Amino acid sequence: MIDQFSRRTLLTAGAAAGALAAAPALAKTYKKRRLVIDALGGIGDPDGDPMTPEQIAAHYINPSNIDDALKANLAAANTTLGYVYGDSDPFVQTVDDLSWMTEAIRLRPEKLIHVLSAKDILSAHKANKSGVIFGFQNSEMFGGDASRARLFADLGVRIVQLTYNIRNTAGDGALVPENTGLTKFGHDLIAALNERRLLVDLAHGGEKLTYDAIKASTAPIAITHTGCAALAAHPRNKKDAELKALADSGGVAGIYFMPYLTPGRQQLAADVVDHIEHAVNVCGEDHVGIGTDGMTSGIDDMPKYMEAFRKNTEERKALGIAAPNEDPNIITTTPDLMGPTQFEKLAGMLAARGHKEARIDKILGGNFLRLFGEVWGG
Repeated sequence: MIDQFSRRTLLTAGAAAGALAAAPALAKTYKKRRLVIDALGGIGDPDGDPMTPEQIAAHYINPSNIDDALKANLAAANTTLGYVYGDSDPFVQTVDDLSWMTEAIRLRPEKLIHVLSAKDILSAHKANKSGVIFGFQNSEMFGGDASRARLFADLGVRIVQLTYNIRNTAGDGALVPENTGLTKFGHDLIAALNERRLLVDLAHGGEKLTYDAIKASTAPIAITHTGCAALAAHPRNKKDAELKALADSGGVAGIYFMPYLTPGRQQLAADVVDHIEHAVNVCGEDHVGIGTDGMTSGIDDMPKYMEAFRKNTEERKALGIAAPNEDPNIITTTPDLMGPTQFEKLAGMLAARGHKEARIDKILGGNFLRLFGEVWGG
């Protein structure tokens, strides 16, 4: 649900809520700057206004949103660019997005880094900058041509999700009841992504596609943002056997902060912790991370946010891409786990449940850093 209102609205607009100083107890507990990697997130504002044509032309990013990412120690986030769903031309939209964001980062070298390698993430963290990872949440921009992996790699893409919720040329998404798995093109695409050292993402994939892709890939795979079906039966959550197959192949699963953790009610921070702990029990502590499917900026204006959120929920249902239990009254943001303190609050909750600092560091960033290094190099 990353493009709730407008991709560029989420990436660039509005002001942020909350400040790191709002959690003095956490500041006393954690003296070091923790390296955080969000396997699906961004630097935008959930309740911002769409940009004007002048702002688009100027590659505008609201400075407060970037500052929130820096306060949160967000060393890198997999930021969705390009076509996800809708009636635009997938290839044209994608190339335009990649070009736009490349220039937006180039104009802000003092705060942002375009991540091309694992070393770039370490460099961003050391310099107190935030890294932007170019990622896709669909593969329709390939147009059935796996050789475009070279083009997109050259344009700085590093993560490719095979499907969104529905069926595409690569295979069946999580909402497709037939669950037929990877297509011939899906197999060809994985081979091309492996060759170009791009990370394959199965977050919205169907169950059979998940197993097919793990078997087909010669490199470890990510499920960047998901939950545990054993705790909440929902098609966007992965079953224990899927999570175990991912871990056995060296991959990492990112737990999201989404309502699918608790279908039918508002998800809270404690639910995120429950899913993280279950995933660790299934996969082991080296194969679990976070992929919030959100942003480091909090919600400033809840009535304004809710108006836009409800409109988007209805649009998604009309397009047939809404997952079960998408509710106009249950927000995708976890109310008690948002803003730039969210990651340290989560760390504090994990510590209170008995998890040691070394494990917390792996979950908050270390495991995805390891995976990125193995797949991308550096």
